[in-house]
Amino acid sequence: MERWRGRVALVTGASVGIGAALAVELVRLRMKVVGCARDVGKIQKLAAECQSAGHPGVLVPFKCDLTNEEEILAMFAAIKEQHRGVDVCINNAGLAHPEPLLSGKTSSWKNMMDVNVFGLSICAREAYQSMKERHVDDGHIININRTALKPLVFAACVDITTVADLRFYTSARFAVITLTEGLRQELRAENTHTPVTVRL
Repeated sequence: MERWRGRVALVTGASVGIGAALAVELVRLRMKVVGCARDVGKIQKLAAECQSAGHPGVLVPFKCDLTNEEEILAMFAAIKEQHRGVDVCINNAGLAHPEPLLSGKTSSWKNMMDVNVFGLSICAREAYQSMKERHVDDGHIININRTALKPLVFAACVDITTVADLRFYTSARFAVITLTEGLRQELRAENTHTPVTVRL
C-alpha cells in the first residue's frame, strides 16, 4: 500500500456500511479519500473521527447524488481542481427496492438502474479520463457488488425465484459483472496497466 500514500481515492456510498469502512481504512493507509453520498453529514462525522484518531490520511466529504449526472461531473471537476484527480475509484454505492416484475413501480426500477448501473458507469468513465489526462497508468477501478449474489453468480443454472421481490435488483447487479468485464477489455485495448476489479 505504500505506493498509494498521498494519492486520491474516490469512494461512493461512503456514509455507511462497507463504503464508510473502506474510506476510513484508506485514510488510515495515508490516502486522500473523497467520500461521497447524499447524506454528507455522516461522512463529515467520519472525517472528524479519522482526524481525532490521528490517521495520517484525510477524508474529504462530498455531497453527491449518483442519480444525477450533473452532480457526478461537478464532483469530478471539484476533485480535479482541489486534488488534481482520481487515482482509485471504488464504486460502492448501491441500493435495492423490493419491487416484483409483475407489479413493481417503474420509478423504483429506474432508481436502481440510475445508482447501481448508470452512476457506477459514469464514475468509472470519469475516473479513467482523470487518470488518462494525467498519464496515471497504475490506478484502479473497483466495483463493489453484493455478497447476496454469490450463489447466483456462480450457479450453472440461475434460479432467481429464490430472491423474492429482488429480481430486478439482481438483474442490475448482474449488469455490474458484465460492465466490469467490458471495462477490463477496453482498458486492455488502451494498453493501460490500470486494472478493474469486481468484488462480491
